[in-house]
Amino acid sequence: MWLRTGMIQMGMGLSFVISTYTVGLAQTSSSSVPASTEVRAGSRLSPDTAVSVVVGAFIDGYYAYDFGRPTDFDRPFTTQATRHNEFNIGLAYIDAKLAGPRIRGRLALQAGTAVQSNYSSEPTIGVVSGPSLSRFLQEAVAGYQISPSLWIDAGIFFSHIGMESFISRDNLTYTRSLSADFTPYYESGAKLTWQVSPKLTALFAVVNGWQNISENNQDKAVGMRLDYVPGSTTTFSYYDFLGNEADSSRLRVFNGVGLKTNLTSALTVQANFDYGTQQKASPSGHSSWYSSGLIGRLQISPNLGLSARIERYHDPDQVIVVTGLPAAFSASLASVGIDISPLRDSRLLWRSEARGTWARKPVFPDHHGASHLGSDDRVMLASLAYIPSRESTETHGADIGSCSPGTGRLPPYGCSRAGSQPRRCNRPKVRQLRACIPGR
Repeated sequence: MWLRTGMIQMGMGLSFVISTYTVGLAQTSSSSVPASTEVRAGSRLSPDTAVSVVVGAFIDGYYAYDFGRPTDFDRPFTTQATRHNEFNIGLAYIDAKLAGPRIRGRLALQAGTAVQSNYSSEPTIGVVSGPSLSRFLQEAVAGYQISPSLWIDAGIFFSHIGMESFISRDNLTYTRSLSADFTPYYESGAKLTWQVSPKLTALFAVVNGWQNISENNQDKAVGMRLDYVPGSTTTFSYYDFLGNEADSSRLRVFNGVGLKTNLTSALTVQANFDYGTQQKASPSGHSSWYSSGLIGRLQISPNLGLSARIERYHDPDQVIVVTGLPAAFSASLASVGIDISPLRDSRLLWRSEARGTWARKPVFPDHHGASHLGSDDRVMLASLAYIPSRESTETHGADIGSCSPGTGRLPPYGCSRAGSQPRRCNRPKVRQLRACIPGR
């Protein structure tokens, strides 16, 4: 067993103690024969029980200033940096990862304002459902290796949709895109992951629905993801979703493509285009929405990185983003960011970002109250995060965004993808301006 402990002190007057443990577990004989000898003899050690458990943690604290100055401090249409003019924790989690020759698993418990926002649309149908408990489970998943190239996993796990992660350290920019915030970040169900070849990974999932742990209808949904890695620097991705979300007669079909490539050793570019349709209740026909984005990140030095992003989101029939207004959510977004790791071995990351969103029609509340709306939202924010050690993640220092869904191998736990839906529209004390998923 080994132990690493670090103390993080943040300007908001909070201190965090982070510990990472690795524990080796094996079934051994009660005799004095060393375990290594028993392995060579093949007498006592089962391939399914020779497992290791790694316990880690992540903390992301932030401060955001929204120039619209919303009166209730809630920032709409986002799951990250959701509170205005407030020091807070966006995401904090502690996890245990289990790995063995033929088994794997992850249990992660979480809290933070991003969690509150992201899980607020969890269906509450019956007594034992809703976000009151489920939001604390980031992942609770176990897997078994059926063959050398095929795994089956079941439980609550990160979504297979999109190009961004719910964990900020894994993304090229600090805040997540609209494309990510309005697609699932998590799913509940079962999935098969097949390493078709060293360059191609395929994933097939059966889940409860469009980001819900508790069911909201009698149907199940299916989805697929393909990651193709032609070389060590580029990943092409395709992902889809097929299911009835509004009710059993209104089919939702979603498709997306993505690209992530290192143009040079210092410059990374990521792009996506997503398109979805859903059957209308009446009259007959389909509603559609789309999003597209482009992100670039330049690693100037081991301690300094710059990022920039442009994006477009268009949902004219309010299928995904319900504003509660006659005006639908159709907006463009741009941001620039600076990432600094003061000391590479400190595992601290300081990220700052300026972000603006410009809507076609007024949908953003400001300091005048709900009766006064604006067509733009501008925010400046800063974050200080603890980055796990190399033993528990692929990212380190200011060199972030390397946890790609398509790595040319079976993905480890902790490398998440993306997707979600902020704010529940029908909750008490929440204005109808909050974006949410209808039919929840």
